[in-house]
Amino acid sequence: MSEFHDDYPHYETMSNHDEAYGKKARRTLWNVFWIMLAITIFELIIGSMAPGHGWTGTLWLKVLFIGLTVVKAAAIVLWFMHLGHEVKFFKYIILLPYITFILYAVFIILVEGVYSGYPRNVTRVDQIFIDQQKELKSHSAQGGGDAHATEAAHGEEHH
Repeated sequence: MSEFHDDYPHYETMSNHDEAYGKKARRTLWNVFWIMLAITIFELIIGSMAPGHGWTGTLWLKVLFIGLTVVKAAAIVLWFMHLGHEVKFFKYIILLPYITFILYAVFIILVEGVYSGYPRNVTRVDQIFIDQQKELKSHSAQGGGDAHATEAAHGEEHH
């Protein structure tokens, strides 16, 4: 009698899989591993080369990385989460939010910066900093190189 006091035979033999099926399943897992490893190594190589070649922030690089990420995520969902073995309707119900999110992410990447109001490559400088620089230049042009005179003009005392 088993420790759980049930009428089931050994749980290992309940799946009714033979050694040939086990070999096929292990081969599929190893194939998925090698495919995902190759994609990851490719991503690392491209990512390490990007700054040296001036590819950083380019649209094609973003699309490439998103595409490779989607391929890896699809492999995980299809093989490790066994979605590839489900009926079509269930696959579509599970994948619809995923596909919607991916399309939204691509949309955001393609239109980012359009609504920002200023060009991306221009560095924004605070107006306070600009005013301070003008004031310092005007004091130095008036011959106010003396630090004490500059502080007194601003109403500050140096103790």
